[in-house]
Amino acid sequence: MEVNFLETLKTQPLLVIILFILGSISFLKISVSILRWVYVNFLRPPKNIKKYGSWALVTGSTDGIGKAFAFELAKKGLNLILVGRNPNKLNDVSSEIQTKFPKTQIKNVVFDLNGDLSEGIKKISDLTEELDVGILVNNAGVSYPYARYFHEVDNELLNNLIKVNVEAISKVTQAVLSGMLKRKKGAIVNIGSGASTIIPSYPLYAVYAATKAYVEQFSKCLYVEYKNSGIDVQCQAPLNVATKMASIKRSSFLVPSPTGYAKAGLRWLGYEPCCAPYWPHSLIWGLLYLLPESAVDPWILSFCLKIRKKGQFKDSQKKKI
Repeated sequence: MEVNFLETLKTQPLLVIILFILGSISFLKISVSILRWVYVNFLRPPKNIKKYGSWALVTGSTDGIGKAFAFELAKKGLNLILVGRNPNKLNDVSSEIQTKFPKTQIKNVVFDLNGDLSEGIKKISDLTEELDVGILVNNAGVSYPYARYFHEVDNELLNNLIKVNVEAISKVTQAVLSGMLKRKKGAIVNIGSGASTIIPSYPLYAVYAATKAYVEQFSKCLYVEYKNSGIDVQCQAPLNVATKMASIKRSSFLVPSPTGYAKAGLRWLGYEPCCAPYWPHSLIWGLLYLLPESAVDPWILSFCLKIRKKGQFKDSQKKKI
């Protein structure tokens, strides 16, 4: 069989050339992909974010990734509109930022994205008409308290997930976008999730993953709609970050601190419509892309079932108290 194949190659030089060309193209594509990955993660310069405007608006700014973004934006010299539902926490964060960056102007907007949206949206609309808001970071989001099957998701949690992760992000974006269109410049960062972008499925977090899939597609569409209007729109899809929402206390190589993530996030601002800014997360993205879903899905399900078991145990302990 081997001899026949070699004889075929000798008698059919065209086949040899075609195989060589195909192999070369495949090698070239892989090489270009690797070189591009190195460039965008380590060599590509970040954009000058002050060109978008002198103010940035951050939702969910009192903790985790949102708070870290607020500090990093202030560090870059931008003034801030901080949106959150707890006035005391907003005041605390504002004081922390102004202690470290005294020149930063800060305006707080008390706005519960899970409550009546109309009043909060009006506040944001009025401020963005008055101020040169060049950057919007839609960070506020809701997840499950712990993993659970879809039939175990109660109506309150279901409504909260859809209202905050879908309705609120859409309306806040629309409110800020009008001012950006008038000024013909701006950047919108929507915090999505690796649960919908990087991982093929996220069982036991079905509604959360689905709402984040909305954020991704919403961002990609707006990227195309407004890229010729001077407005950059981007969905950032992190995996685990050491936040209260993720119930992770310590950062590690694969799990960045909120500050570590925010630094990476700002380096990617204004570029691709969808990305995983923290480079170890993008590595995982690439590895998962190579694996068949039939292998990844059972592993993710097993992992989430363990989270569900721990959550149910904690719930049972609370009921005993």
